[in-house]
Amino acid sequence: MASPHEEAVMRRAVSLSALGLGSASPNPPVGCVVLDADGNVVGEGYHRRKGEAHAEVNALAAAGERARGGTAVVTLEPCNHQGRTPPCRQALIDAGIARVVISLIDPTSREEGGAARLRAAGVDVEVAVLSDEARLVIGPWLEALTARVPHVHWAYVVHSKALSVRGPAPEEATLRTGFDAVLTPAGRLEEGVPGAHSPDEFSLPPAVGFEPAELLADLFNRGVRSLLLSGPTKLASAMADSGLVNRMTMYVPRQPASSRPHSTIGQTPDVPTGYGVHAVRAVGSYVCLDLIRE
Repeated sequence: MASPHEEAVMRRAVSLSALGLGSASPNPPVGCVVLDADGNVVGEGYHRRKGEAHAEVNALAAAGERARGGTAVVTLEPCNHQGRTPPCRQALIDAGIARVVISLIDPTSREEGGAARLRAAGVDVEVAVLSDEARLVIGPWLEALTARVPHVHWAYVVHSKALSVRGPAPEEATLRTGFDAVLTPAGRLEEGVPGAHSPDEFSLPPAVGFEPAELLADLFNRGVRSLLLSGPTKLASAMADSGLVNRMTMYVPRQPASSRPHSTIGQTPDVPTGYGVHAVRAVGSYVCLDLIRE
């Protein structure tokens, strides 16, 4: 069982993993923290993009010899295969790590998996530590892996008079940095952060001319695991109508403390059918409703 200290460190690893959002795809965003034999943090790392060192290797590099006899706390099971980089489970063994604390098991593990190989090498392994919290970051990647299409998030402003989709989210500049690709209000596909991904493993189609399901399948094959739909576009509406949007963020303009519904509508903005409210917050002059498909 993980100790309270290890759980606190896992939360740090989860926060580190989020630094790989918008760049690690098609690989997962993973974070790792290395503790020395006395439980002190001696190294941290995350996976930035495919082809570069994984989170465990980056954390071990920072820890150096102080990793020997220590603990690695990692959000996803260390990989068990030789790809463009060596298997992380072997790097942990070679570094003399005595214990590995894992949040989520890697569904892409080869053979018996990295955790089993670590145990076979005499390493103490703990799994399923704060899995729900780690899934907050890696969840979209897992969903994309299962569905074979990117996780889709639609963010838009609701018009204060017509109560209809009006424009891009006021937080778009911040939101887009956590996504692999963005469909702009002008209907263009752009990389969330230009140049963030490995050019050998990631690309976008030169034009948006597909049906929604075909476009998403093509994007997945090109390395995209998360897509932000920003503001109103016909394609965004078509994806929502087809049940292809996993999450929505609605920005509803503030109104007076005492007010009547707009005369031409007679109702408040509806939460779209099939979605539940996950979170509500105030953002400047808007109320933000974060919705998740049920």
